[in-house]
Amino acid sequence: MRTIRVGLGERAYDILIENGMLAKIGTDLKQRAIAKRYVVVADSHVAELLGGKLMASLAAAGVSAEIITFPRGEASKHLTTVAELASKLAQMGLDRKDALIALGGGVTGDITGFLAAIYMRGIPFIQIPTTLLAQVDSSVGGKTGVDIPEGKNLVGAFYQPRCVYIDSNVLMSLPPAELLNGLAEVIKYGVIYDAEFFRYLAKQRQAILARDVAVLEEMIARCCEIKAAVVAADEREADLRRILNFGHTFGHAVEAASNYAMAHGLAVGLGMVAACRLATGKGIFAKDQAEAVCRLIADYGLPTEIPSEFSPQQIKSFLKTDKKTVGGRPFFVLPTEIGKVVITDAVSEELIDTVLGG
Repeated sequence: MRTIRVGLGERAYDILIENGMLAKIGTDLKQRAIAKRYVVVADSHVAELLGGKLMASLAAAGVSAEIITFPRGEASKHLTTVAELASKLAQMGLDRKDALIALGGGVTGDITGFLAAIYMRGIPFIQIPTTLLAQVDSSVGGKTGVDIPEGKNLVGAFYQPRCVYIDSNVLMSLPPAELLNGLAEVIKYGVIYDAEFFRYLAKQRQAILARDVAVLEEMIARCCEIKAAVVAADEREADLRRILNFGHTFGHAVEAASNYAMAHGLAVGLGMVAACRLATGKGIFAKDQAEAVCRLIADYGLPTEIPSEFSPQQIKSFLKTDKKTVGGRPFFVLPTEIGKVVITDAVSEELIDTVLGG
């Protein structure tokens, strides 16, 4: 088992990574004694696929738990779902001595974390991410929230989990599209923070795509180490943590333009390509390094061109409502070399038009 500590003082917590972890969670939770009773929150698909195994682990350890569900998909990530789940918790008599367990991907983690942050003004929650994207990114760091028509994640809270359990074995049954969805976030860490990790991803591409368990665990652990370090230094995104938004300014705009039909990871991959093109256009990122980033994104099977049905004007309109926009000016995370980035709003509309092909 690999343990990574997210150092946040009294809000510090462990990320536990092990193949087969799902069957061991009950025993570990019993020892941690975080709550007297737990409610597992999962979408209908994950509940059917993994809910029984988790509930059996909890029951075997004598951990009191029930499970509630919501419809699968990004379309459920809104305030109505949170309100409906909160009503279920109240009807079940859940109180401040109880806790929630998020079992699922990024949507489930975001919804459950936000629900935990606001139910009775805050109860504990645990993350059990079941997709690659959630394991390497969204389950760590305490960002929770939901979408509204005006933009993605515009309503939410910073609220840290008490523990994160990562079972690499669940990735074996993950559909290829979902594995792909998480790989953009993985590549992101190499570009923003660790050039050696970027080279590792290029070298181990075939093993990663073939789901070699040892390589996957090494990859997941390094992503979590990087995110833990960034979050510990800047929990509420005042400065350093903003580098984690590499690819997300354009990515969120593309997602919104698709009415969230495009998967988050694919949109982030497109956003990273766009950010590299902005950086080379500004003269701060060498063309050969930009080509290396775009080539790795393509080699992993991620798209590199924004679909033609999304007009530049449509994407630009969503850029202006992104959380990273201040005073009507979007901020971009731009690479200066592989492993280093800068955050800037000094990007001309003409350059944005050039990158978008408008």
